[in-house]
Amino acid sequence: MPLVTFIIPVRHQDNARDWSRLKANLTQTVASISNQTNGDWRGIIVANEGADLPDLPEKFSAVRVTFPPNDLHELGKGSKEDFLDAFRADKGRRVLSGMLNATDSRFFMIVDDDDFVSSRLVQHVSDHRDANGWTIDHGYIWDDGGNFLFGHDDFSHLCGTSLIIRADLYELPTRFEDASLDWIKSMLGSHVRIADILAQRGAPLTKLPFRGAVYRVAHGGSHSQAPSLLRQYFLNRGVLTKPRRWLRNLRRLRILGEGHRREFFGKTRSKPA
Repeated sequence: MPLVTFIIPVRHQDNARDWSRLKANLTQTVASISNQTNGDWRGIIVANEGADLPDLPEKFSAVRVTFPPNDLHELGKGSKEDFLDAFRADKGRRVLSGMLNATDSRFFMIVDDDDFVSSRLVQHVSDHRDANGWTIDHGYIWDDGGNFLFGHDDFSHLCGTSLIIRADLYELPTRFEDASLDWIKSMLGSHVRIADILAQRGAPLTKLPFRGAVYRVAHGGSHSQAPSLLRQYFLNRGVLTKPRRWLRNLRRLRILGEGHRREFFGKTRSKPA
């Protein structure tokens, strides 16, 4: 039984603006996960039949699905709520397919296909095996190819790569067909709902006591279309008119050093590209 299973849901290839970019980003995400200091884990990539995936290292496997493309994948093709609803359904179905192929896992972590995680995660879980799980409230934002990290202290409301949850708390169905769409969207397709749901059930998550993940922004394949660090935190009108906030943001910047590269970007690359 693996202690932690990392689930990476990958969108339908028809929904990708640039599959070669997605594949390159996914390779880096896989390298990041593979850099765990504790080897009690495995990774599952959920992708459609026919999707060209990178070569996967040891401990990773692929689960193939036949879900159709998401017609509302891009923001602007419908209302924002319709867009989010369709996204949650599509992502949640993929996550469920991965989890049902790893029902012996003690914990699950859902990882977006372009993000990075700390090499210390599995060891922390190993030290607290009876915990309900964790929210990653403290993380970093990184401009694709940039030389700086921005410390964000409400990370779990910003990025989907922000939850580690004990598997039994999901109350997974035995079969995919037994899961309701509302449950799929709330428990697996949304990273902002589940912590409150579990707290209401008497199984609250705790805050991970270190910066646990990196959210990659400002790249062409980004589904969230998150703006660059410079635009969001320094050249934004709301920030420029508030010097204290601008200075506070400046203090959160960190140069991307060798320690960060080793912890988050994986030892297979000396520098993320």
